Amino acid sequence: MNSLLESLASRLIRNGSLTVTDARGRILRFGDGTGEPVHIVIHTRKAERAIALDPSLGFPEAYMDGELDFIEGNPLEFLRIAYQNMGLSAAHSITMRVNEGARKLFRRLQQINLPGKSRENVHHHYDLSGDLYRLFLDDDMQYSCAYFPRPDATLEEAQLAKKQHIAAKLDLKPGQKVLDIGSGWGGMGLFLARNFNVDVLGVTLSTEQLTVSNQRAADQHLDNRARFEFADYRALKGPFDRIVSVGMFEHVGLNHYRTFFEKCAELLSDDGVMLLHTIGRSYVPAPTAAFIRKYIFPGGYIPSLSEVMPAIEKSGLIVTDIEILRLHYAETLKAWRERFMAKRDQVVKIYDERFARMWEFYLAGSEASFRWQEMVNFQIQLSKQRETLPLTRDYMFEAERQLTTGTRPAFSDAAE
Repeated sequence: MNSLLESLASRLIRNGSLTVTDARGRILRFGDGTGEPVHIVIHTRKAERAIALDPSLGFPEAYMDGELDFIEGNPLEFLRIAYQNMGLSAAHSITMRVNEGARKLFRRLQQINLPGKSRENVHHHYDLSGDLYRLFLDDDMQYSCAYFPRPDATLEEAQLAKKQHIAAKLDLKPGQKVLDIGSGWGGMGLFLARNFNVDVLGVTLSTEQLTVSNQRAADQHLDNRARFEFADYRALKGPFDRIVSVGMFEHVGLNHYRTFFEKCAELLSDDGVMLLHTIGRSYVPAPTAAFIRKYIFPGGYIPSLSEVMPAIEKSGLIVTDIEILRLHYAETLKAWRERFMAKRDQVVKIYDERFARMWEFYLAGSEASFRWQEMVNFQIQLSKQRETLPLTRDYMFEAERQLTTGTRPAFSDAAE
């Protein structure tokens, strides 16, 4: 094995059971032998060098290219060993520290997400075949963190609970105009239109999602209440009584936070309410993982709360409520990964083996980051006036109770 890689593994892996068969056929063991064993084989010396120089990119690329395989265990179990040992060891190599330092230094250059670049970045991920997403998402095509009201909830139940949880925080009234920034396949917008008798405009930069959303609105006879457009949020005109954005802020980019919140303040009516649902970090700011930035979400960035709040404060918006969802996305990603792996052969048919390996590592890596690292979800409620919302949070609990028990007034009653 590459001497740098062997030294790094020896110093890093103190707990767990990791076996590596190197490119020369040697078998090396790391850790104390506890826990579920993981055994990888590295087929080429080129892959060994790449992993030694930049593990966060070299390891997943070697797996994607078939230069690394698992004899025992899988990517998630390997990442469990790696991440749990990172909290115990200061064994990061000089090369690793230099790589991370450079990524942090240049992270703003990697997130110059002007309108044209934003469309390109969205196309890279969200305009993949709809057949791919249907293999592992719930029936409503929710591609964001679900909300698990109980540990044994199914993915479908948890995604419905997520929509109910968010809707309850919007304090919706019949006839209001609602803007959904980054509307996905239309599930959230259609849910609000159907259950609250509001008029919804959803905007997306994905042509695939746009087509599906408008077709779903027509099929559900909600096209008089919910419409979807191909548009950048920066080009919109208001006002809107409510704004909701779920899983889009991760693509805004650190450079554009002030623009985002100032535009939302411009679009929001004086007595309006906004709910932002986004992935965040529970620790200090850090650069986007190299693998994710290169292959999955170019231009993406996951902020710490300390990076979001200054932009909000300068926009004229008031933070009225913040909730941190901790392990909900770990459970969501677990469900997605299990469904993906159950239909992995179909993924290979839609794309190829390299793509399937890339997405297998993406889903495992994402789950690991929410389960064993600092990733969480922020739900930030905003308004312009401190008097806009009720004095206590009881209105949220009551609205959510009505939605979950099916006691919400029907359209005809709500409109009266």
